[in-house]
Amino acid sequence: MIGIVQALERCNGLHTRGYTFVHGKGPGEDLVLSFHELRREAMRRAVHLQAQGLRKGDRLAMVLPDGPDFVPTFLGALWAGIVPVPLYPPLSLGKLDAFIEALVTILNVAQPKAIATDERVAKILWSAIGRVGSIEKVIDAKALAAAPFIDQPHALIADSDTAFLQFTSGSTSTPKGVVVTHGSLAANCTAIVRDGLQARGERDIGVSWLPLYHDMGLIGFVLTPLVEQISIVYIPTLSFIKNATLWMETLSKYKATMTFAPNFAYALVTKRAKPEQVARWDLSQMRVFGCGAEPINPDTMRAFLKAMEPAGLKPQALLPCYGMAEATLAMAFVAMDEPLKTDRIDAHAYHSEQRATPAVKGELLETVCCGRTFPGHELSIQDEHGRLLSDRAVGEICFKGPSVAAGYYNRPDATAESFRDGWLRTGDLGYLVDGELYISGRLKDILIVNGRNYYPQRIEWLVDEIPGVRKGSAVVFTRPGKSSEEIIVAAETRAPAGLAEQIKARISEEFQLSVSEVALVAPGSLPKTSSGKLQRRKTREQFLNGTLGREGVRSLGLNGSRMMVAKHLALSIVGRARHSARGLLKRFRKAV
Repeated sequence: MIGIVQALERCNGLHTRGYTFVHGKGPGEDLVLSFHELRREAMRRAVHLQAQGLRKGDRLAMVLPDGPDFVPTFLGALWAGIVPVPLYPPLSLGKLDAFIEALVTILNVAQPKAIATDERVAKILWSAIGRVGSIEKVIDAKALAAAPFIDQPHALIADSDTAFLQFTSGSTSTPKGVVVTHGSLAANCTAIVRDGLQARGERDIGVSWLPLYHDMGLIGFVLTPLVEQISIVYIPTLSFIKNATLWMETLSKYKATMTFAPNFAYALVTKRAKPEQVARWDLSQMRVFGCGAEPINPDTMRAFLKAMEPAGLKPQALLPCYGMAEATLAMAFVAMDEPLKTDRIDAHAYHSEQRATPAVKGELLETVCCGRTFPGHELSIQDEHGRLLSDRAVGEICFKGPSVAAGYYNRPDATAESFRDGWLRTGDLGYLVDGELYISGRLKDILIVNGRNYYPQRIEWLVDEIPGVRKGSAVVFTRPGKSSEEIIVAAETRAPAGLAEQIKARISEEFQLSVSEVALVAPGSLPKTSSGKLQRRKTREQFLNGTLGREGVRSLGLNGSRMMVAKHLALSIVGRARHSARGLLKRFRKAV
């Protein structure tokens, strides 16, 4: 097991492999950093961060939208023993109010000593910085890149030292800062790259469009590759959102062997890929198409495999997996070279008895196998009292081992709830069969209608298949009714005529459930996390208070967007003045 800082040290002198940042504006404009250069750039930034007064253990918030700034700055912080706090940048002009409020909340929890950003984003961020008393310095990315290079050793790092704070995406609750230690990071990165992927630097090339401030993008495609010095090609996340097929184009162009993405991305590229595009792609060298971070729809996986078959994609390249930030990242991988495996179980036994009984007829549920955990780690299924359950008994998925994070930053209550008796209690529902994990839902998302349990993801997947519904943009939840909970469906669409009745009829036919109301909203209106996952609780909250579909740049229009930016620029002027006054007051108190 090798730590990330030690892995970066071993990059010295390696010029033949490294990280490529796709610019997206034409050939020849991509930025390539060899691993040797990456180590030097990290060291350069480490020295500059220390010159700004940051010391080992200090927290550094990072709001850097561009990979060439983000990656070496993050690694530079680790090199110096500084604790980076990666945070997502503003993604939509129309949602600046929500972004600033969320940012202030997180910053006041993390209490960073400084924040690193770039000149463009800083103009907006000052409105938040002025409300966070701990921030002493605002560090410009250009200054970091221009700092003189000084060859200095890395800080002395212990396994128990905090590496960084990973704030959870908030798909089910208020974001919490997961304390990732250098020990848990080393254990998980090693398990992923060696036990899970069996990857080698001289053979493999990865491609990622995942946000670098999110655990799958950051740990999976920035930190883990360092252990085996695997070359990675980064596509800007916004470029993927605008053109999903760029993902496949890049895999083919660079003859990549590995990539990962959530379920929705596979559905999106399957829908948008044209036959003539697939015909020119070459995916025959792909060893790993990893899928995780959200429930995996077997129909989506099969459709993707079928669509990409003409490009030479092998079925065994698909790799369902399971993980979460509290486990640092990964908990279970399907074995390499094993094709997609699912389990068809009796729906009645599952809902009424919490048993995953195999079935071949009647009402069935199909779940995807997410494989086994890594050597030195353990997965179990437990009831609410912590008792271990037998094979095919449905309960809470629990995880134990060196990859488990140290808890939540300054949240002893939440830590005690999720980290118990050496086990991480994930809040996810599933079952084991001969040591292999099948995930079936989330405890807090269960819909209870007329005394029977239903899992919203399965209803959402059905709604996704209805023509007119935007792929991956349906949310199902309940509200209190007179005699039982009532089912509500929210979905994004561009063609609402008659769609609500179609949704009600389809759910009634498939699940024998009556839908009380269907809320149809414009594309981009449903609340999502920074990593693109739908926020079921926030959707329900907005529906109940009558604000669903009212946020977003589309509803503001161009003038509204300009007004929103102008508002936050004005607030930033006030915030900057407040920050300066606070600094002057501190210096005055020191002087007297």
